[in-house]
Amino acid sequence: MLFDYIVIGGGSAGSVLAGRLTEDPAVRVCLLEAGPADKSVLIHCPAGLAVMAKFELNGWGQNTVPQTALNGRQGYQPRGKVLGGSSSINAMVYIRGQHADYEHWAEEGNPGWGWEDVKPYFLRAEHNERGADAWHGEGGPFNVADLRSPNRFSQLFTEAGVQAGHPHNTDFNGATQEGVGMYQVTHRNGERHSAAKGYLTPHLARSNLQVITGAHATRILFEGQRAVGVEYRQGGALHEVRASREVLLSAGALLSPQLLMLSGVGPGAHLQRHGIPVLHDLPGVGQHLHDHPDVVQVFNAPALKDLFGISPAGMLAQLRGVLEWRRSRTGMLTTNFAEAGGFIKSDPAETAPDLQLHFVIGKLVDHGRKTVLGHGYSAHVCLLQPRSRGTVGLATKDPMALPLVDPRFLTDADDMQRMVRGFQRLREILAQPALARFGARELPASAGAQTPAQIEQFIRQYADTIYHPVGTCRMGSGPLDVVDAQLRVHGLAGLRVVDASIMPRIVSGNTNAPTVMIAEKAVDMLRAAA
Repeated sequence: MLFDYIVIGGGSAGSVLAGRLTEDPAVRVCLLEAGPADKSVLIHCPAGLAVMAKFELNGWGQNTVPQTALNGRQGYQPRGKVLGGSSSINAMVYIRGQHADYEHWAEEGNPGWGWEDVKPYFLRAEHNERGADAWHGEGGPFNVADLRSPNRFSQLFTEAGVQAGHPHNTDFNGATQEGVGMYQVTHRNGERHSAAKGYLTPHLARSNLQVITGAHATRILFEGQRAVGVEYRQGGALHEVRASREVLLSAGALLSPQLLMLSGVGPGAHLQRHGIPVLHDLPGVGQHLHDHPDVVQVFNAPALKDLFGISPAGMLAQLRGVLEWRRSRTGMLTTNFAEAGGFIKSDPAETAPDLQLHFVIGKLVDHGRKTVLGHGYSAHVCLLQPRSRGTVGLATKDPMALPLVDPRFLTDADDMQRMVRGFQRLREILAQPALARFGARELPASAGAQTPAQIEQFIRQYADTIYHPVGTCRMGSGPLDVVDAQLRVHGLAGLRVVDASIMPRIVSGNTNAPTVMIAEKAVDMLRAAA
């Protein structure tokens, strides 16, 4: 089968690419997605994310290698394996990052990626239900909304943050990011609005779009140094599709570098160790992996039955929530759990927030995979600009095997120092009267960590990802960069990488909206090249 473009990965970036490119009826696109269609009610009901997290549904089941700075623990790396990718399983928080993040991208040798360059693509993507203004778009495919039925404790967390001296911020995507407040979410009419629901599934009937699910890409096909197609496995058989223009790799920060290496593109010595012929020695593939390290303080509050929890009253409330959501798409199941949060400084001397907070209206232990009885709340603190860098490598040349993921969390001493200060700043907020008057009690695991040294040990034992891996196919013009500012793979033709792996430096916040922006910008590049 011959198409103009082949998109590998039906996640956030891939959905944007396929939906936008097929707006031109003369352009033929094939989208390959390893997972199924996004039909599960657990995807569309916002609170379904808790069930998906607990049972690791619609994901790859990826873990890290043992982390030396985290007491040798393996971390969890949930990545979506379904149409919509991680936007179909995430907590739906809509954040762009700080304007300075993109200025840094441009300064690192990527013209056209400064804030004023990328802002139009954020606006083009967005339909913000608050309406259009200088900072927000209206009429785009990606729906952004306020929560329909927020929990009262989310607002109480905001009040506690203000009592602790932080400004109240009603728009983290406006003129300034700093402060505490309620998050906007990618919802529409009380349902999750993933990138697939915004860009892809409304257009599945287009005659120039073919979406193949259950299609695990095994290698990119080349003629000389030009990408010409993709081999994929579906139902136990191998198939091929061909591209007359370009192959667009959008498998994410963990799987995009893996597929490049399986195809002979990457660090030559690493490929040779796995018996893979080297097509193009590109040493930066799989390097520069980084992510937001995160740690959680959990509070037990058995009397607060309006928080999520496992108890007779809690189960009855959730049953009522199911009925209300089915009837009117309102009620407690419209929650994203991380309803409130903020961006704060670990030290007043910082020029910009270096920490992000997520307040969760339930007791969250081990990413929600561990069953915890009773009611309570949790609060995350994550480091926005970690210095630690890791790698993604091959475990084997078997394309069905998962890669080796080593973020090297908190191996840089500065990262740990900021996390310790962040833990202390978060505890100050949680101790304010707005929350403290309810008498919730911090769980012993973190309550016993009082001195900086004790807090550091707690972090080493409990910290993990907040699900934002980036950087493994870094954009730039240096010897360890993988793509140029047009997202073309250095030294090859007909191949671009379009996903979070191209970020030269992680954005200061959740990475889903920036990934959508990257794909929107890539569409204009592809149209110009064609």
